[in-house]
Amino acid sequence: MKTKPILNEMTPYKPGKQIDEVKREYGLEKIVKLASNENPFGFSGKVKEELPRMLESLEYYPDGHAREIRGAVSDFYQIGEDQLIFGNGSDEIVQILCRAFLEPLTNTVMAVPTFPQYKHNALLEGAEVREVVLTEDGHHDTETMLNKVDDHTRILWLCSPNNPTGVLLGEEKLKEIIDRTPSHVLIVIDEAYYEYADKEKRASSLELVNNHKNVMVLRTFSKAYGLAGLRIGYGVGDPETISAMEPAREPFNTSVVAQKAAVLALEDQEFLEDTVTRTRENKKAFMDFCDSIDLRYDDSEANFVLLHLPISGDEMFEYLLTKGFIVRSGEALGIPESIRLTIGSKEDMKKIQGYIEEKVKQEEEI
Repeated sequence: MKTKPILNEMTPYKPGKQIDEVKREYGLEKIVKLASNENPFGFSGKVKEELPRMLESLEYYPDGHAREIRGAVSDFYQIGEDQLIFGNGSDEIVQILCRAFLEPLTNTVMAVPTFPQYKHNALLEGAEVREVVLTEDGHHDTETMLNKVDDHTRILWLCSPNNPTGVLLGEEKLKEIIDRTPSHVLIVIDEAYYEYADKEKRASSLELVNNHKNVMVLRTFSKAYGLAGLRIGYGVGDPETISAMEPAREPFNTSVVAQKAAVLALEDQEFLEDTVTRTRENKKAFMDFCDSIDLRYDDSEANFVLLHLPISGDEMFEYLLTKGFIVRSGEALGIPESIRLTIGSKEDMKKIQGYIEEKVKQEEEI
């Protein structure tokens, strides 16, 4: 049997190590996972309370139109229900976008490094991927990206805050990009970490969607809302764009539990605000620590920090594993001398800071 030739050049997405795997491998009782930008504070108590009732109708298919969560998001953000498309995590929206818009002889423009599923799904559709290296301080090189756009470009990807740097694209920069991008190009602003960003700095992106037919915003319930295990995210776009994408969406792509849990999570803004406040406080303390030992980091507005090191990311990654911490090595992200770590609880952050400092000092003594 023959597969698409492009599959011979691709590898599956490789997630970070799982907790049970590390426990077995290193003989440790407690593992702290700070590798996948999950919420260390869990998820809304309202979801937990209602979980038993959510399990009472699992014999039925979910609502393929996702009416309840569609209405909740529409009301919360004051946008039209026909502006929304839901997916099994916002990364499924990425897949749907590529299915709907990309094909051979077209191209798509993105930063590198950024969320790898843009490239992965674009290649599967036979499109040319045009990558532009981030600036030295982790920002999108928007001038070069715009220069890569031509008559055959279908999608321009902007991840803000960007994964893995956490750097934010401000409103004025986004407006400039939109104004200079031809109307035949769909501009996708991936805001998976939107809730963590400083409210004074982040863009009013949904207003940009309402004012420009070729702009789409992606968001998720996996990060700040703590529902990563349920997989539900959404896209906000022009109704015509959403309608064009719908045939590329699988019919029952978000589960009964995910839809109901997302409604409850959205209602519990108190939990969200507490998560964001604690995360930002712990991130500030971690950055202060990095400053105190002269370690460079990117200016993150997300719930993670990309830390630049005097040693390889793999070496620090392996060392922290032996101490019971899972982080993401920069080797896997295209930035070899770095690690990306999720901001955890105050207690866990104090512990990992000690181990990082210990390893850096060991290196300095060699």
